[in-house]
Amino acid sequence: MAAVFLVMLYEYSPLFYITVVFICFLITAAMVLGWFGFDVPVILRSSDDTELSLKIPEKRMVQVKNPFALEMVSGASSVTGGVRLRPRCLESCVLTCYWGCAVQGLQEALQSHQHGVRISTPHKFEEALHSDYQHHQTFLVEQGDPSERLSHLPADSGIRDFGFLPRARYPLVALLTLAEPDMRELYEIVANVTVIHITDDKYRLTSRILYQYLLTAQGHVLDLKQLFMSADDQSWRGVSEPPEEEQQQRKEEEEEEEEEPNLQESGSGESGWDCVVCQNAPVNRVLLPCRHTCLCDGCVERFRQCPMCRAFVLESFALSHHFTTDRQELEGLAGE
Repeated sequence: MAAVFLVMLYEYSPLFYITVVFICFLITAAMVLGWFGFDVPVILRSSDDTELSLKIPEKRMVQVKNPFALEMVSGASSVTGGVRLRPRCLESCVLTCYWGCAVQGLQEALQSHQHGVRISTPHKFEEALHSDYQHHQTFLVEQGDPSERLSHLPADSGIRDFGFLPRARYPLVALLTLAEPDMRELYEIVANVTVIHITDDKYRLTSRILYQYLLTAQGHVLDLKQLFMSADDQSWRGVSEPPEEEQQQRKEEEEEEEEEPNLQESGSGESGWDCVVCQNAPVNRVLLPCRHTCLCDGCVERFRQCPMCRAFVLESFALSHHFTTDRQELEGLAGE
């Protein structure tokens, strides 16, 4: 039909009018595609529209003080040999390890916390689980105590694995709660639930933390997820402490830096990791949903896709408002 129309137009109209009609058709098609959300070539857009489309919405975040932290100690972990855990708590806490915890029971316990049964003690957690686990151990963690705890099944339990996939039980679920009742009124987060996979003969996946949940006093269940930093960064990895020689070397370097006056501008010198794009400002932006942390406050406005994985960025949030405030002050001085 379009070909017949063009032939008739060519027979009865000059070539100039055909060109004008064709260009108008392209412009109209581009406007219709842009109106309905289809991707329009950048060459057909104005510079103002391009700049507006590159701005990433900022996710509103709420700062909450978390008194709990739990990590697995690097090394061999198994069902028969146990696993070493290192809790780091701001207050005295109770670490309770539940071996063979039912998957369905844990999900129901988390839902019951949201629907009125506040889980703030091991006893309440066990009631929400309906005691559907195979063994549990309890450790008292004093305030600021970074020592390791070895959790293992009893030798006479006869448990060597937890079956083939799909499994009905998690190998290990660790619960951190505040030991003092008075402290539960001071913190919004009252419990930390960590789901841990332990390697066995039926499933050879290396031991690791699968999920971490923070339970609040208001009945919320927050999913704690890891941020993906640069490979050169060591401060956000959640790995074990470096060797003593490396710690001593870092301590000496820090002492030397304290003796020398700081002549660098506020920027990359304040942090150990720089923006992967400009290499000049500190990394301060987390991209969502990929959770890559690789851009500064200035460069995040110029990207619609993550420079690390090329995933489309829907939102972003700042790690620290200190860098953002400094940048705004510098821009204000430059404007004056």
